[in-house]
Amino acid sequence: MSAQIWVLGGTGRSGRAIAEQLAQRGLPAVLVGRDANRLHTAAEQSAAETLLAPSLAAAASEIRRQRPGVVINTVGPFTETAPAVVDACRDVRCHYIDLANDVAALSAVFDMHDAATRVGHTLVTGAGFGVTATESVVVKLCEGRPAPLRVRVDMVPSLAMEEGTVGEALIGTLLGGLEGHRITEGRLTRAQMFGDAVRLTLPDGSQVTTASMPLGELLAAQRASGARHVLSASSEAPSSFVIRAMMPAVSTLMRSERLRSFTVRRLARVRVKARERSRDHSWGHATIIWADGETREGWLRLGDAQEYTGAVPAEIAKRLLAGEGSPGAYTPAALFGSALAESCGGEYLLPRPVRR
Repeated sequence: MSAQIWVLGGTGRSGRAIAEQLAQRGLPAVLVGRDANRLHTAAEQSAAETLLAPSLAAAASEIRRQRPGVVINTVGPFTETAPAVVDACRDVRCHYIDLANDVAALSAVFDMHDAATRVGHTLVTGAGFGVTATESVVVKLCEGRPAPLRVRVDMVPSLAMEEGTVGEALIGTLLGGLEGHRITEGRLTRAQMFGDAVRLTLPDGSQVTTASMPLGELLAAQRASGARHVLSASSEAPSSFVIRAMMPAVSTLMRSERLRSFTVRRLARVRVKARERSRDHSWGHATIIWADGETREGWLRLGDAQEYTGAVPAEIAKRLLAGEGSPGAYTPAALFGSALAESCGGEYLLPRPVRR
């Protein structure tokens, strides 16, 4: 297998963060993108190589021709980009990693599990902050225990913003979370969007409100725990009554594929101003309840959420090249266990379990 690690969307913020983390691990990246000047500038930051690909189809063709060892996909919306990239990776038995974080995108990769198993390559989806931080806490808390009854996960990101456009990956993820869902009796069911608000006291003593936002963490937590009831929440979810009242109408409009694609393209070009991160740490949190009444709560403390989103796929790529993966489709902690988060800079804080 080739030792090359390709980063699709290598000029974006996530792509550059991944390249830097790969360089720190002694694994230079090949940055793949559409703009030669931006590729050159990005590559200078991490001593990476570059590959100009004017379209996703061109990138897929190059994967088949050059046969890299691992491809990391940072290009959204992942429901559109993942199938074509995974198909190319399957043809040459190349491992695949992406940063998807919405229910539809993760589900699409999970549906490719059997095909990946047959050819012997590994697919890892959700390799960013939200899925990895919360799923890792769930895996840690469930070690040595049977499947729980209920799980709630909360992601509390803190990241500095650089000036520039928002990008299709982020917009696709956010729009993918506009339709309320939860896991009920083991099945994905509709639920109130931005409901179930909880005021959390973080381990550092500060407080934050999280509300339901069914992104990729929902599926990852359910698959990692086997729980019959799962809710995912985020501090990024609006909690005002007015916003919650508007969401059913917005969600209905977003079911139109044409309108959705148009909205993603337009919003992806919106420019944001640079700002410092809002708090010192980012947090993944989980509360788990078993049928016997035992309740466990845990936290994963991290630094900047964007830096973590660079570290996770870089660490996974390193392990896949070392032959540590398994054929099929996985989320990060489901494949590599709770220690993966620690190898990427996370620290677990686990209060004593209680019985109710």
